[in-house]
Amino acid sequence: MTTTPNTATSDSAIYSVLDNNLSRIAGIQGAVLLSNDGIMLSAYLLERDRAERIAAASSGVAATMKAISREVGGGRVIRQLVEMDESYLCIVGCGEGSTLIVVTSRKARLGELGGEAVRTAQALGEWLGTPERAQTPSS
Repeated sequence: MTTTPNTATSDSAIYSVLDNNLSRIAGIQGAVLLSNDGIMLSAYLLERDRAERIAAASSGVAATMKAISREVGGGRVIRQLVEMDESYLCIVGCGEGSTLIVVTSRKARLGELGGEAVRTAQALGEWLGTPERAQTPSS
């Protein structure tokens, strides 16, 4: 399910962007593209139920970091990295109204993970999150 009318084509295109970028990361376990309200838009290498749970939980983390950034005047949150005993979780803003979550094992190199996650989010953001054009005044 995606935010554009042609769901099958859109989901296929999203999957291609995710696969082309994230398959290079050592230890990749999957990724989830979600709306800022926690709704899963697309999943990569993850079962749907697991992807939906990751989306819901991660949206809270992303929202918390955005609130903290506003409070300290930090500007846009570029990425967040959560280090766990067995995994890494990278959360990246992705255009207007969506977030990319990338899950890897500890085999991933952090620089590679962060860089590929940001590049993937930028590619998806340009495609998914194009802001509405401002109306030009008529003369």
